Amino acid sequence: MTEGNFVDYVKVYVSSGNGGKGSAHLHREKYIAKGGPDGGDGGRGGHVIIRGNANMWTLFHLKFKKHFRAGHGEHGGSSRSTGADGEDVYVDVPLGTVVRDTETNDILLEITEDKEEQILVQGGKGGLGNWHFKTATNQTPRYAQPGLPLEEKYITLELKVLADVGLVGFPNAGKSTLLSVMTSAKPKIADYEFTTLKPNLGIVEYRDFQTFVMADIPGIIEGAAEGKGLGHYFLRHIERNSVLLFLIPADADDIKKQYDILLDELRRYNPEMLDKERLIAISKSDMLDDELKAELKKELDNELPIPYLFISSVAQQGMVQLKDALWNMLNP
Repeated sequence: MTEGNFVDYVKVYVSSGNGGKGSAHLHREKYIAKGGPDGGDGGRGGHVIIRGNANMWTLFHLKFKKHFRAGHGEHGGSSRSTGADGEDVYVDVPLGTVVRDTETNDILLEITEDKEEQILVQGGKGGLGNWHFKTATNQTPRYAQPGLPLEEKYITLELKVLADVGLVGFPNAGKSTLLSVMTSAKPKIADYEFTTLKPNLGIVEYRDFQTFVMADIPGIIEGAAEGKGLGHYFLRHIERNSVLLFLIPADADDIKKQYDILLDELRRYNPEMLDKERLIAISKSDMLDDELKAELKKELDNELPIPYLFISSVAQQGMVQLKDALWNMLNP
């Protein structure tokens, strides 16, 4: 999937159908002059239903179709015939989609399971036919209920990527390179900041044909929690990850400080992020000789509060140990 095809935020208009009118028909037949009321009920208006689809990874299909209108219910007929229900309309979305009311920004629902269905706007109820209103004192009611009107609203769909492992790091820390080495994903890689502007997903193959999903989240900068840079647009993708893998390059001025800044951005965005399992991978460690690595290890053993590993995506160093560590964290 190309970067331009990854759409994780879209606004759409949804409208259900009107309920059909009940019929005020009076039964007329040869030799039966006054057969009484026999008007049928109106049909229900169609719903607009959102449905989870595990085969989708993006909201790209909604980029160009942004209006969804369900069918209207048909009116009731004679002989107590009920009108047909309006046609329901389905909006398929990837798992991890959050639906908000565009006007209030309130979260209406979340879709997290395959084939999960939830009604976005309900179709209007069909009106009752006149035979419902027949009483001992009113044998021939000449009125029926109208159907209830449709519902309509603008909604905002946000995709929060569902992945087992989320890569967290500053721009140009080597996240895309690591993803390309550990999975068959082909993210854009270049030697400048913010190469990645959209999340990339890749499937990591582990032993015995087992797999887990890794997401390369665009680089965090200081102030991201306040919306600086691409801010909330990519921080929300980390919310659904089970394990957070912090990627910090070996040539960073202060590895502990970088980790603290990244952690603080996550905390300010959503304190619940700190409840997730965390691991630090020190990338580009092929630049370190044994002496430098031993010195750095001694320093980090005292400073870092969580486990860490030395890796090099380019030199393929530490990849097996990293997969083992992540697998053990995902499957305790």
